[in-house]
Amino acid sequence: MIARICGKVIEKGANYLLIETAGFAYEVYLPATVMQRLSDSVVAQSTINLVTYHYHQVEPSRSTPVLIGFLNEVEKDFFEIFITVSGIGPRAALKALNQPISRIAQAIDEADTGFLTSLPGIGQQRAREIIAKLQNKVGKFALIQDDHAKEQKTSVAGDIVQEALEVLMQLEYKRPEALAMIKKAMERQKDIQTTESLLNEVYKQRKAK
Repeated sequence: MIARICGKVIEKGANYLLIETAGFAYEVYLPATVMQRLSDSVVAQSTINLVTYHYHQVEPSRSTPVLIGFLNEVEKDFFEIFITVSGIGPRAALKALNQPISRIAQAIDEADTGFLTSLPGIGQQRAREIIAKLQNKVGKFALIQDDHAKEQKTSVAGDIVQEALEVLMQLEYKRPEALAMIKKAMERQKDIQTTESLLNEVYKQRKAK
């Protein structure tokens, strides 16, 4: 069982690092939230030290060893707790964890199904199962300081607000009215990630009037 890996980054992909150590190169997958925190500091030939979750992905004709990397044991602990939910295996969890772990833990504790269903691959039923299984068990994970990820999220939010504002003004809404609609939409759906999603939420709230 490979519990940690320390070596030189020789390749960086969208969701993985190729790490060379002791003459071997290991492909290590990272949840998006971990990759975001590493994005500025990891470049080719830099040295990295990761805690790893090691498992075998079993398919009808083969069994493939897989490594998933984390910055510390607490992040790995959250991952291991997350995959105890029925229907969420390592592959699904790897895909789903694209937001700061502290924010996901907070959403679980607050039974925020809206946020949980914004995670890739998590529908309403799965969100309810996550809450039922893990609520009141993930408080310590909400204390993780995902500072870098939060800064990125704030930046993205600012970008989509500006883009949505420009679109609404092109549609001849007055700036104060457009800003008010955007603010209300973002209060209703706190984890909107794209301009299209934001405008769809604006449309829904106007339609509901």
